[in-house]
Amino acid sequence: MSAADKVKPAASPAAQEPSAIAGNISYHAQYSPHFSPLAFGPEQAFYATAESVRDHLLQRWNDTYLHFHKTDPKQTYYLSMEYLQGRALTNAVGNLGITGAYADALKKFGYELEAIAGQERDAALGNGGLGRLASCFLDSMATLNLPSWGYGLRYRYGLFKQRIAQEGQEEIAEDWLDKFSPWEIVRHDVVYPIRFFGHVEISPDGKRKWAGGEVLSALAYDVPIPGYKTKNAISLRLWDAKATAEDFNLFQFNDGQYESAAQLHSRAQQICAVLYPGDATEEGKLLRLKQQYFLCSASLQDIIFRFKERKSDRVSGKWSEFPSKVAVQMNDTHPTLAIPELMRLLMDVEGLGWDEAWDVTNKTVAYTNHTVLPEALEKWSQAVMRKLLPRHMEIIEEIDKRFREMVISTRKDMEGKIESMRVLDNNPEKPVVRMANLCVVAGHTVNGVAELHSNILKEELFADYLSIWPKKFQNKTNGITPRRWLRFCNPELSEIVTKWLKTDQWTSNLDLLTGLRKFADDEKLHAEWAAAKLASKKRLAKHVLDVTGVTIDPNSLFDIQIKRIHEYKRQLMNILGAVYRYKKLKEMSAADRQKVTPRTVMVGGKAFATYTNAKRIVKLVNDVGAVVNNDADVNKYLKVVFIPNYNVSVAEVLIPGSELSQHISTAGMEASGTSNMKFSLNGCVIIGTLDGANVEIREEVGQDNFFLFGAKADQVAGLRKDRENGLFKPDPRFEEAKQFIRSGAFGTYDYTPLLDSLEGNTGFGRGDYFLVGYDFPSYIDAQARVDEAYKDKKKWIKMSILNTAGSGKFSSDRTIDQYAKEIWGISACPVP
Repeated sequence: MSAADKVKPAASPAAQEPSAIAGNISYHAQYSPHFSPLAFGPEQAFYATAESVRDHLLQRWNDTYLHFHKTDPKQTYYLSMEYLQGRALTNAVGNLGITGAYADALKKFGYELEAIAGQERDAALGNGGLGRLASCFLDSMATLNLPSWGYGLRYRYGLFKQRIAQEGQEEIAEDWLDKFSPWEIVRHDVVYPIRFFGHVEISPDGKRKWAGGEVLSALAYDVPIPGYKTKNAISLRLWDAKATAEDFNLFQFNDGQYESAAQLHSRAQQICAVLYPGDATEEGKLLRLKQQYFLCSASLQDIIFRFKERKSDRVSGKWSEFPSKVAVQMNDTHPTLAIPELMRLLMDVEGLGWDEAWDVTNKTVAYTNHTVLPEALEKWSQAVMRKLLPRHMEIIEEIDKRFREMVISTRKDMEGKIESMRVLDNNPEKPVVRMANLCVVAGHTVNGVAELHSNILKEELFADYLSIWPKKFQNKTNGITPRRWLRFCNPELSEIVTKWLKTDQWTSNLDLLTGLRKFADDEKLHAEWAAAKLASKKRLAKHVLDVTGVTIDPNSLFDIQIKRIHEYKRQLMNILGAVYRYKKLKEMSAADRQKVTPRTVMVGGKAFATYTNAKRIVKLVNDVGAVVNNDADVNKYLKVVFIPNYNVSVAEVLIPGSELSQHISTAGMEASGTSNMKFSLNGCVIIGTLDGANVEIREEVGQDNFFLFGAKADQVAGLRKDRENGLFKPDPRFEEAKQFIRSGAFGTYDYTPLLDSLEGNTGFGRGDYFLVGYDFPSYIDAQARVDEAYKDKKKWIKMSILNTAGSGKFSSDRTIDQYAKEIWGISACPVP
């Protein structure tokens, strides 16, 4: 008889005690079966456990939904193309306060909670910081009892799963839904029609209506998000695209025309197949725009339905009340189509006139800008927009026309600026819709995500709009949830923090961490801190061995850079630094090497499938690692490892085990960054530029506990100009590192195109646009300071403690509280 057979199945959805929880797990194994009855291996145990946790979540979700329905507060709806959720099991039992009970329950089956949680696959709903931020925000909204919802798309295959082969990065489809997700609840009663293509019909009374084309259905899947130590659980509502039985042509199928018979079903599957499908082709552009519209239309139809559902209980029931009940936040420019879609629904479906619809829309929607990179400020071809969304193109043209008229009539001094400010760029070569401009013109509030970034928006990117609407622009410095990013992923350090602060309240009031400062020199704390750090480093070393086969020394300095691979994030500078370090080690005597600080350099992140230079950087890191790690002369002093398939679960192992983390983007180019906050919170010291949230982290943790280097944001334009004018003089160390790669020291792959991007004075893909060459000498000097500091263990641990102690500002609870009060105008609505 197996351990599973000894536990009697008994449905107990609200179980809190280990024996009742075990009974509920056993019940799900038998009565919510997904596997044959005799199997109860780790995978089966995970699904049964997850479904038993889901019972708790569903109960809370239903209570929260009914409470919001009854009290009718103003609610926020967060629209995002990405949510990087990570594994849900550990987070859910942690937020529900039943981790210990579930650990004990699973022991009755002979399993450890950690092993069962490890069976879960990360939900492939996002890629980088944008998606992780959205997930942290949902956690904080639930924890703060805010009436709010997240809306996203249910991607079947995510971005991609990264494999590292001889040729470099390979992309294969994510398999997170190959079986099923135990966390989602399909809502067959929540379905909305979504139209594409077609034409605009004008009735005799001048009313306009979109007709024809193809119509698909958006079906809702809800993922409950529990708050920490609260009864509230909010929802992440994900949309999937469906076609109906009527759309299946039985006659064609029986005639052998199988593909034609199911054409609309095939098109529906494409919409939620992949996150960010390649858009080099016309088809790719259409698919991306379809995805964005699908998200916006389904979400707004749902929001309007819910507003009308509660409208009958109100006195007036007027549409002018809509903004007092609904706040819509657009996370970057991907959900911009929410603006013309809300206008269309209000005018064409609900019968409002332009002025009233515009007033409602303007008071409802707000926009978060996440980037100043030109390629990320979306511009859509007017022809593609007109073809796919003819009615929306009309509305956008009218918004553009009225904006121009407003500027001309109220601000004569701005007439010369109108062409760059307007929503439509009518350049005959390439007429486009500027989505960021549309967001600024139509939204009531625009915010950046770190102080430096918000200032750049006001002083440069959106400076002209600021002179028209000085109160429209705000800053909301990003944050991270302290639950997932310290409490649950780093239990050893978390327990030490609780012990020394004599409270665990820091988990929902992160400012309490400043209390650690008074113990920063305490030797007992130092000893405990060092032991916790070593435990995390050993766990990380095991992960590295498991996924790469490389053995790394937990006593070496763990130096980590994990983020999306992009030239502005300058992973290339990191690896050039490692190449230079390797060359110097090779040139040293054996005696001199023994004086060197041993270091393990780890890089992780995905390069977008069509981003050639980013993929070359991934290849270079792996090629350098292959040589360095097998060089018996130096591999005691330097290892270089590429961590494959970086995701949230990988980050939860890497970040606690880190000691130095590189946040080295060209100043002025990283809007905020949030991984820098996660590293600091876990007692990691940052080497970085004055960019994004680095500026504020350095202020909070103290400049002596941060390794600063590089040009400042206001110098960058001048330095690029100097480069164009041939005034740049490269540092010999920079030339040495590049030449070493060109020499073939790391294999036969031709890195000329990658290195050429650092050469020349100007030109596309040349001229070192991201200033790697300019910043390289100060980067190498800063790394030398790191080496020296790490030799003084007492000093380093104090720096580590002060990083954690200074991280209080960077809680997403603080960020969301500011959004709620200063942008959304919503209040806490706790379930009684």
